[in-house]
Amino acid sequence: MLGKYIIASIIAVLVVALGTGLILRGVRLLPKPQEPVVQQPTTAVYSTSTFSVTYPLSFTVDSNYAYEGVPKKKIGGVKFTIPGAMATGTNLSTDTYISVESLPRAKNCTGDIYLYQNVKPVDMTIGSSTYSVATTTGAAAGNLYEEQVFALQGSVPCTAVRYYIHSGNIGNYPQGTVREFDKSTLLSVFDTIRNSLHFNQ
Repeated sequence: MLGKYIIASIIAVLVVALGTGLILRGVRLLPKPQEPVVQQPTTAVYSTSTFSVTYPLSFTVDSNYAYEGVPKKKIGGVKFTIPGAMATGTNLSTDTYISVESLPRAKNCTGDIYLYQNVKPVDMTIGSSTYSVATTTGAAAGNLYEEQVFALQGSVPCTAVRYYIHSGNIGNYPQGTVREFDKSTLLSVFDTIRNSLHFNQ
């Protein structure tokens, strides 16, 4: 009788121990609670009393910028210069930028008044906005310059977005030292900034 009691007791202890072990193992196998991931903002908003525009945080902002490519006419605005990483390893220059500029005394808000060269602007409708677009290109000492100006028709004051793209002639670099920059990607980034332009009422 005593033997049966001892055996039953041993079996009970083993069952409890086994059950406890399984429970503890289950506890250990439970995944560790994940801490919430805080998404860091990648863009910021630049605002004035007239407009606001969204730009990548990696760009450098110059709120004291004035375009001086037109003699005797400084054109004030704000400039957003690309980050150095965007040009690294390519023929793109780090002074490439996009800017928002205005000419308060302009009688006709067209893209050509933002450029020194005598160019003919063309109308372009993008979404709900109609722009007067003027472009120019130039070259000097192995450098290439391209400017595109999007003047927003009917804006008061006359406001325009300028793309200033400076690059080196890829043929002037030793073969294999740099790659040609991805112009379509750069223009896509600039387009996104331009499309975010909003006028304050």
